[in-house]
Amino acid sequence: MEYLVLTKSGGMILGPISMILGWIMDALFKFTSMFGVLNIGLCIILFTLVVKVLMFPLTIKQQKSSKLMAVMQPEIAAIQNKYKGKTDNDSMMRMNVETKAVYEKYGTSMTGGCLQLVIQMPILFALYRVIYNIPAYVYSVKEYFMQVVHAISGVADFSALPEGAAAQLMQFATDHNVSLNTMPALGDLTGLSGEALGNKMVDILYKLNPAQWTELGNAFPNAASVISENAAAIESMNSFLGINLATNPWQGFMPNMAWLIPILAGLTQWFSAKLMMANQSQPQDENSTSAQMMKQMNVMMPLMSVFFCFTFPAAIGIYWVASSAFQIIQQVIVNAYLDKVDIDEMIAKNLEKANKKRAKQGLPPQKINKTASESLKQIQAVQEREEATRNEKLEKTREQMKESNEYYNKDAKPGSLAAKANMVAKYNEKHNK
Repeated sequence: MEYLVLTKSGGMILGPISMILGWIMDALFKFTSMFGVLNIGLCIILFTLVVKVLMFPLTIKQQKSSKLMAVMQPEIAAIQNKYKGKTDNDSMMRMNVETKAVYEKYGTSMTGGCLQLVIQMPILFALYRVIYNIPAYVYSVKEYFMQVVHAISGVADFSALPEGAAAQLMQFATDHNVSLNTMPALGDLTGLSGEALGNKMVDILYKLNPAQWTELGNAFPNAASVISENAAAIESMNSFLGINLATNPWQGFMPNMAWLIPILAGLTQWFSAKLMMANQSQPQDENSTSAQMMKQMNVMMPLMSVFFCFTFPAAIGIYWVASSAFQIIQQVIVNAYLDKVDIDEMIAKNLEKANKKRAKQGLPPQKINKTASESLKQIQAVQEREEATRNEKLEKTREQMKESNEYYNKDAKPGSLAAKANMVAKYNEKHNK
């Protein structure tokens, strides 16, 4: 099947994850089929819900880290301001030690909030693979396309497909402007045969719209009845609220029903981001570079969603809208939960976990915190001594200048001609002694 090809071309991570997600969606398709509902759009929505539920623990952990960062941010910002403009190695080392001490104080690390994102990223990329090319991963859907491939090729089994069996289908796609954008790209079919070639032919068929399915029957008259029968089932499966999920919403400047998908994608993502920001650390200075960048991102990301959902197949847009809609519901629940979370209790649990890790390494509890605190105290002591020395030198210089001015300006108005003459005379007197 196609996901085996994708595993080779997409690496050893995304392939297996995509395969597992494909099994989940295939199970959902079979489940809805039990009730007489064969609809890919509905399966995508249910699929998105299942994935959101499975990833919910990671979401909680990630947003707990964000909430803790909101508490830590003033201390970290104070350290950054303290060393602002200082790029020497000594200052950078001090800033790192002080920042590390703050993280250890709260029982977390500088990379604590990144782990959840690292875990989620392969899952998200795998999700797009499945949604973008559903027949490659959902066998219950693929069966309908396989019957068409068997009919137009005259071969009863994919493994028996000879090289060049897809030539006529490729020519049909070229003549009828069928978009062959797939994930990964369809590529050159030269040299392909057997199941690999059959999967590529399924990829091509998945891109056809209802009108093109009709034309396909005319192009392959011997297979017209099989094409017509399966095309009706495929059109029904691919139709969601009158929108064909295999085609892009953008079909020119004439508005259509599919335009609702990118518009809803942008609105739901904007609102979801707004809810999420409620529990994340915010820059204290609203005019700072980071604050302005955050504002721009909150506008640009929804706009990018609108653009991509106009140009990608509508199935991707349905997933995007469903994902943001479920994210909003999930975020409301998360925000309500985090509002009740006791920060001190969270810090205590973080320290407890850190100490357990230390114990496994044969190290005493909180040794890292103690060492960091001692290093910080030593650095602060050196800073205080250096500052005291500088102040002492400045004070001594000021005293010398004051004594000198008083000596040379004695009995004359400071700055007057008499004071200047007196200054010359006293200078000569002082140095002639």
